[in-house]
Amino acid sequence: MLTAITRKIGPSLGDCELSHLAREPIDVDLAAEQHAGYEKALTSLGCNVVSLPAEPDLPDSVFVEDTAVVLGNLAVIARPGAESRRAETASVANALAPHRELVSIEEPGRLDGGDVLTVGARVYVGLSGRTNEAGARQLRAHLMPRGYMVEAVPLRNCLHLKSAATLVSACLVLVNPDFVDATAFRDMNFVHVDPSEPLAANALRVGGDVVFPKAYPRTLERLLARHIRVTPVDVSELAKAEGGVTCCSLILRTLGR
Repeated sequence: MLTAITRKIGPSLGDCELSHLAREPIDVDLAAEQHAGYEKALTSLGCNVVSLPAEPDLPDSVFVEDTAVVLGNLAVIARPGAESRRAETASVANALAPHRELVSIEEPGRLDGGDVLTVGARVYVGLSGRTNEAGARQLRAHLMPRGYMVEAVPLRNCLHLKSAATLVSACLVLVNPDFVDATAFRDMNFVHVDPSEPLAANALRVGGDVVFPKAYPRTLERLLARHIRVTPVDVSELAKAEGGVTCCSLILRTLGR
């Protein structure tokens, strides 16, 4: 059984942090409708969706992925790179505590969960405007005793590692080579985003399926050509807040007790 932790959208979404996009008006009601459709897609793929209440004073709090990294029986509570987002972690930690052992990234480390990509026992950490080397080192210290190899990956011109690359099958990475050097991902095959859709590398793998934004039809066709099962969703309003399909949930497998 998979559990997907999500959070309802608050009315202050339009005041979100932005790093690479110009600010434009966000229709919060439409964003909430799209987010509900996203949650419905997760349910259809077998997830038990646990939807946390909105945090009205935390504009980016819908993007729960950035608050934690869940691997095995461990949840690493992040220390987001944007100071305005650090208050988001407490409620997510409370939601994870019944399910996982908790450890935390501490000052001077900065780590956004959107910068962490797991491929088997190898964990890639994007060095971005939100995640620094101290955060990557702390994550390595937490994970190496549990059998994970942690590697730092330089990024360029994008918010997070998962803006540049995501796993769409056991051995296939969807990547924008303008944002990250694909050779960093060892022993993997690649499908490149369509050049006209530079933000299309963010896809969410749920079991054997991939949740993917409807806004990128050319890249979607490339996934279908690789026989990837795709569940398209409309997240156009969330995209205005530099949100994607990975960052709106934390997916964890239910562990036996």
